[in-house]
Amino acid sequence: MSTLPVTISELLGYGATPPLWMEVLSALLGAAFIATVLLTLSAVAGPWAKRKITAAFTDRIAVSKVGPFGLFIIVADAVRLLSKERIVPEGVDRPAWDLAPFLLPFSALLGFAVIPMGNGIQLADPEVGIAFVFAVSSLSVLGIVAGGYASSNKYSFLGSMRAVAESIAYEIPLVITAASVVLLAGSLQVSEIVAAQSETLAVVAGVHIPMWFGFVNPFAFALFVVANLAEVGRNPFDLADAPSELVAGYQTEYSSVYFVLFYLGEFLHIFLGGAIIATLFLGGPAGPWIPGIVWFIAKIWAVFLFTQWCRSAVPRIRVDQLIEIGWKGMLVLSFANLVLTAVIVGVIA
Repeated sequence: MSTLPVTISELLGYGATPPLWMEVLSALLGAAFIATVLLTLSAVAGPWAKRKITAAFTDRIAVSKVGPFGLFIIVADAVRLLSKERIVPEGVDRPAWDLAPFLLPFSALLGFAVIPMGNGIQLADPEVGIAFVFAVSSLSVLGIVAGGYASSNKYSFLGSMRAVAESIAYEIPLVITAASVVLLAGSLQVSEIVAAQSETLAVVAGVHIPMWFGFVNPFAFALFVVANLAEVGRNPFDLADAPSELVAGYQTEYSSVYFVLFYLGEFLHIFLGGAIIATLFLGGPAGPWIPGIVWFIAKIWAVFLFTQWCRSAVPRIRVDQLIEIGWKGMLVLSFANLVLTAVIVGVIA
């Protein structure tokens, strides 16, 4: 009995090893697909879902007149913002001011390159995958600092300095907490971390509970979720662009397409944070019955809904409280979690 070819390369007669041009083409097509999915999610989340969720929490009516359920506000906002004049204030440091809006979305999209989204949708799987994600996602701070400093505006500068302080205070606990997951999985490779969560943790009343690290170590899961709120700038940690204090923080002097790029980067980083949480603690794209990519998108949307709930329900803290919670609370707890995890893994091994 003859068997059908299993790869596009074999279908085209190139054998199991495709030529370089085919590898490059497939990589570009995969990157375009992932970018399209993420940009679509951000377009829905920013102009429409954010308003609807906030209105539901605060008992108000959100956008409802432009198209069914107000969905056409996405198109209306895109046309309105992109057609506005791009105003360049006097005294800005032009190269840095122009570069800053591009760094935020770029760093988020680059982080998704090693995240498995299900059904073989993963552009790369390096052995240091999770370290790569944290490295490239931290580039967003450079965009915030460049935009705030180059704007020649005191409010923007204060916002960028707050972002730096916040990032340093909470990214260390974030990485240390992720290190406890690496200890459990025994690898920095993202696919191995997901595979380590594919086994069954327990069977309760005939229901198989997966060995997701969120169930195995809920304390680390809670720590990571809180630190992620600070990384994506959501309440109670939204001090970098606090409207009541800093007008709009680091992006105060930006308009038109640059303003859109800043907010696109913000929502892309929220989804990247959700993707990291799903990968480290919720089994990645794993789930029954429906395709993995559907489960993956559902999990990152669940994280997005949580961030919006915090934005509507949790009050903003002071900047001194922000630093104190990060250095005296989160850092100590993350190290304690790492030590405890290392002891447990050592005993079991």
